[in-house]
Amino acid sequence: MSESVAAAPSSHHHHHGASSSSHLHPHPRARVWHSVDEVRTLTNQLKREGKAIGFVPTMGALHAGHVALAERSMKETDVTVVSIFVNPTQFLPHEDLSSYPRTLDADLDALQRIGVPYVFAPSVAEMYPSYPDHVMYVDMAGADNSPEGRMRPGHFKGVATVVAKLWNIVTPHISYFGQKDGMQCIVLRRLAKDLNFPTEVRVSPTVRDHDGLALSSRNVYLSQEERSKATVLYRSLAAANDAFRVGERDASTLRQIARSILESVPEGRIDYVSIASAQTGMEVEGAVEEAVRDKEGSIVAGGCMLSVAVKLGKPRLIDNCILGEPIVLPQVNGNDIQASTSSSHAS
Repeated sequence: MSESVAAAPSSHHHHHGASSSSHLHPHPRARVWHSVDEVRTLTNQLKREGKAIGFVPTMGALHAGHVALAERSMKETDVTVVSIFVNPTQFLPHEDLSSYPRTLDADLDALQRIGVPYVFAPSVAEMYPSYPDHVMYVDMAGADNSPEGRMRPGHFKGVATVVAKLWNIVTPHISYFGQKDGMQCIVLRRLAKDLNFPTEVRVSPTVRDHDGLALSSRNVYLSQEERSKATVLYRSLAAANDAFRVGERDASTLRQIARSILESVPEGRIDYVSIASAQTGMEVEGAVEEAVRDKEGSIVAGGCMLSVAVKLGKPRLIDNCILGEPIVLPQVNGNDIQASTSSSHAS
């Protein structure tokens, strides 16, 4: 392989004293593969070398949430592969496939900053040679009866199919997803388990903006005014979660608490307010149970996901939390310092 040759030009960059380019880009740019065969060759080689492969499948338009998943993979595995592919089979006919943001250069810059070595960016023809007449799909029975599935029938079939294909191509030991796409996480955990994919699914907490809005590639569709109102999703989750934490356990009461906050923004069209099992995605009636997690942070028992979806302007915004668990906001640097100093006084 010509990898050492490819690395050579950038390695003598650093001898120009403190050149700004080495300072800006301490890492070489990721190698980008476009074909299934190239990725197979790479991953077979990595497996022979005994390397654990971490995998972050994305649709590009990367934000800090995606970057956090890649950083986690780089900590927990030997070699990280990020895929960038806007998967047509998970978009419904009226959805935003043509306008979905595609920002490959910026995406590669973001991944270079953290040192991701490999990117798989196939074309639609490479992933679905007979598209749009692709016939083989993976479909989780019942997924379209979930609130998100009812709003987007066929979406999870497209998601499960593309991820099954990517798992067969990349053969990762561990795969990383964000909690923001809550039902997707449930479907993909089941996909790995029920179809014996030899990959472990790890889900990271949703990364949020300073005011609580969950990061999403579709947030670029929001006007300035809509952007300020979009925090209502986070506020609705926080209100119901606070009620849970002081003892409210009735699912319909908790749903109503969240819904009443969402209704404070009349411009938003509420698609659903759901409390479902974090394991099956099915709606919960009556008492809500707290989640039990293993040391990797995966839910092994109980656990209820409160999820909301609101159409606000052009985008449909979704968000969720696991009831009883903190909803994490980014720390402003100043707060970090205060938090650490105040806790050191306490000790």
